Amino acid sequence: MSVGIIIMGLLIGFMVGLTGVGGAALLTPILVLLGISPSIAVGTDLVYNSITKLFGSFQHWRQKTINFTLVKYLAIGSIPSAICAVGTLHLFDSFFNNQEEVVKHALGYVLILVALTTLFKTFGKGKFELNRLQMKPLHEKKTLTIIIGAILGFMVGLTSIGAGSLFALVMLYLYKLKTSELVGTDIAHAFVLVTAAGIMHAGIGNVDYLLTFNLLFGSIPGVILGSTLSSKLPVKPLRAIMALMILFSGFKLI
Repeated sequence: MSVGIIIMGLLIGFMVGLTGVGGAALLTPILVLLGISPSIAVGTDLVYNSITKLFGSFQHWRQKTINFTLVKYLAIGSIPSAICAVGTLHLFDSFFNNQEEVVKHALGYVLILVALTTLFKTFGKGKFELNRLQMKPLHEKKTLTIIIGAILGFMVGLTSIGAGSLFALVMLYLYKLKTSELVGTDIAHAFVLVTAAGIMHAGIGNVDYLLTFNLLFGSIPGVILGSTLSSKLPVKPLRAIMALMILFSGFKLI
């Protein structure tokens, strides 16, 4: 048991509950900047995220706020792509011995993308008026949905980041979903995706299970506390501050 890691988990959980900004975008760069190897940080974060997303998915399943057809289409693209990303990473390491450098730089670029996405979602909600793509039925967007799943799934497999934030932005723009359904579908798909990617990383030894346990021990009460206070504090400026911190972390890792 590491008190420092538990407190860090508590703070990250609190900020996630308070702002809704993805835990991976906060946790993975902090672990790397603390000296943990990028591949272990990514693998550990995926397993940690899988456990936390399981509870969220179960809750949304009970509330009937998951669009399972959309989850299925996204997963058809994202899961093979994430598995391919982990396999490619391992292959690169075997031939070029540069896994840590590849992961670190990929982390930096995806963090910048997530930060800009978060800022856009925070201050550009008016941009998501109904558009022609949203109005099309889901079966007509099946191929597009699978392709998007594949592109973003590769990023998640490589960096552990984006399973929530990037997919949420796509869902917001492309699909006509109620807010509760958007959140539930995003969490359910993220659970499936990070679990598949986490199993792959665990298979090549990229997971620190003791670190995962310590983080969970702190983050679960942190998320509950943050979620409780989210209705009482101004979330928009906090979310913007978090996005700027993520942006800074991204530039630091490149």
